[in-house]
Amino acid sequence: MSAQEFNDEQRRYLEGFVSGVQAGRTAQGLKPLGGIGGGGAAAPSGPDAPHLAAMARTEATGKKLVGEEKAKRDEHPLDAYPRLKAEAAAGLYPKGVDNFRWRFHGLFYVAPAQPNFMCRLRIANGILSHWQLAGVADLAERHGGGYAHVSTRANLQIREIAAEHAVPLIEGLADIGLTPKGSGADNIRNVTGSPTAGIDPQELLDTRPFARAWHHHILNQRVMYGLPRKFNVAFEGGGAVPVLEDTNDIAFTAVTVKDGHGVTPGIWFRLGLGGITGHHDFARPTGVFLPPGDATTVADAIIRVFIDSGNRTDRTKARLKYVLDDWGFEKFLAEVETKIGRPLVRLPDDAILPPPPQNREAHVGVHPQSQPGKVWVGVLLDGGKMTCSQMRGLAALSSEFGDGDIRLTVWQNLLISGVEAENASEVERRLQAMGLTSKPSHIRAGLIACTGNTGCKFAGSDTKGTAKAISDRIDGRLALDGPINIHLTGCHHSCAQHYIGDIGLIACRVPTAPDSDDTIEGFHVHVGGGYGPDAGIARELYRDVPASDCPALIERMLEVYLASRSGPGETFLAFTRATGTDQLKAMIDARSIAA
Repeated sequence: MSAQEFNDEQRRYLEGFVSGVQAGRTAQGLKPLGGIGGGGAAAPSGPDAPHLAAMARTEATGKKLVGEEKAKRDEHPLDAYPRLKAEAAAGLYPKGVDNFRWRFHGLFYVAPAQPNFMCRLRIANGILSHWQLAGVADLAERHGGGYAHVSTRANLQIREIAAEHAVPLIEGLADIGLTPKGSGADNIRNVTGSPTAGIDPQELLDTRPFARAWHHHILNQRVMYGLPRKFNVAFEGGGAVPVLEDTNDIAFTAVTVKDGHGVTPGIWFRLGLGGITGHHDFARPTGVFLPPGDATTVADAIIRVFIDSGNRTDRTKARLKYVLDDWGFEKFLAEVETKIGRPLVRLPDDAILPPPPQNREAHVGVHPQSQPGKVWVGVLLDGGKMTCSQMRGLAALSSEFGDGDIRLTVWQNLLISGVEAENASEVERRLQAMGLTSKPSHIRAGLIACTGNTGCKFAGSDTKGTAKAISDRIDGRLALDGPINIHLTGCHHSCAQHYIGDIGLIACRVPTAPDSDDTIEGFHVHVGGGYGPDAGIARELYRDVPASDCPALIERMLEVYLASRSGPGETFLAFTRATGTDQLKAMIDARSIAA
């Protein structure tokens, strides 16, 4: 980006902007920012130039940058690693905006929920080797709390990390071929893809090479760091296990393009944009289709347009969805085409074949692979948690009975792939010996819970504890004959995506009396959410339910469903969507009175 691309007013502003920034950095004892100093009037240059220019344009219009933007401008978080290393070695936790900066290195200071760090990794397509999982177990035991969580981005989180252990942990991860770089803050989060990629009989496309290419592109392009806000990208290959790509900012969905539409028929990616279900929106089809090999190029261009246009003054509006709402899809796509220097391919909806059906419980249990005689074994993890001993046991099972891969899913569990079918029962026996199973109940298979207030400062309630209480109450009491997805999230960030659950709970504080300032943990309860072909935002059914009352309430909701549905073939989702909110609530309340 050259100075000639700015008008006179912007260039005059940049002169003062550069002078002020460099003077401020000198006063703080920091080195001048490379590429924007020295000459005074020069426009920003180097890999951070698009971000600095966007900040300058924002301020030139009289708007005020949020604190996070100023923090990135004053000292880029990737340049702050020496300070992080020195302070952590001294046992110091971050203060002020450094808590934001350290997240660029995958470290989250989560006080007051826990007085230490949490580390979030990056695992392309959610697939790691058995020896890497064993290595994570060693690191979590040596530097953390002795366990790890599988997240809703098919990723791993290590918790209870003392300050002096933070850098040895993240450098130890690099030693085993893993990294937490850019896994938090204003960056592109873990790249998700089909967990059964390359082994699924029904898949259209193996997503692994495309997720991996994008993963490495992010790691090696500094401009991909410091976006207006976080950004999610997912690759759906048409496998049995849902990836929830329509909840991402960019959704690449494999589809089969038919002959007769002016392009080579076969497998293409359909491009969806703007998913952010916590803000009540799914990634919407753009009408754009691309050869899979173009995914990284197109994603890069989309990110660069977002860098130029994203909101840097209001964090609640600093997501791609809001650029699309303001601009419309055609203007945005025109900018993307300008970045890549050629038009994108647009096709009508009837140019593609219907996608393969997904299986809502294919992430657990035993399922045949495309390789003859092989199966994948989906292992349930209680709340997504694994102890170090369990991680080592799972790694050993993958090495002894499987193909050596551990495949994490967005459903907070994992798959062991490449198991000989006749060995599946032995794998289950060994899982049970370590306190795990591949044969969960319908209620446990669909439970998703974020960290909650036991490990996250934003959460209002203990989500994982309430999830366990729900499953403990319902198991053995109700004869469910199909999957029920219950998502519990601790705050408005909706990490557990409560809006897409059959039943979704979002944490709140409930007054102990009508006019009391004293509160207890609780949830607002929603029903009727869905994804993929059933995409829809759940609607609120109950407000301010004490956490202790949620298990009994969920039980009554499911009892009403089983007693009132049209027949065994009617799903909970279909039943709740066909039943008005007032009517459904009256049926549940009447059951409560009868009970």
